[in-house]
Amino acid sequence: MNVLGIFSLLSCSSIPKGVTAVKSFDKAKYLGKWYEIARMDFRFERNLNNTTANYSLNADGKSIKVLNRGFDYTTHKWKEATAKAKFVGDETTAMLKVSFFGPFYSGYNVIAIDSEYRYALVTGKNRNYLWILSRETTIPNTIKQEYLALAEKSGFKTSELVWVEHNSLKE
Repeated sequence: MNVLGIFSLLSCSSIPKGVTAVKSFDKAKYLGKWYEIARMDFRFERNLNNTTANYSLNADGKSIKVLNRGFDYTTHKWKEATAKAKFVGDETTAMLKVSFFGPFYSGYNVIAIDSEYRYALVTGKNRNYLWILSRETTIPNTIKQEYLALAEKSGFKTSELVWVEHNSLKE
């Protein structure tokens, strides 16, 4: 195997073992703005509140533009990151790969979503990445408990989730 072949294997997206991406996924319904309700903390989102993700189609009509935004409460400045997401296989399976840094991709997997596409549970390539998303800045307790139970059953340490604050900051 050549170096490029090895590199492509290392940069492929994945999903944690034993976790399943949503089937019968509707890309069009998923597009738009999502509010981050909770997340496993990691370097790129540390100290951020008022975090959102906005998904739109790129000009090619297949890949998805990702615009993540959040307010750093330590520097009092807004931070943004733009990425490109592509489906790993069939577009009806919510298993994507996303790149914020050129050729480097990582997993983005919707593992639960309600029928109206208002609430989503998303994981990355391993159990260090987990997000609860909502179309609004809050989530009903029943959905919260359902997603926490699913995450726990799937091996995530939900006690490590950071619960995101959303307030009326001016953008």
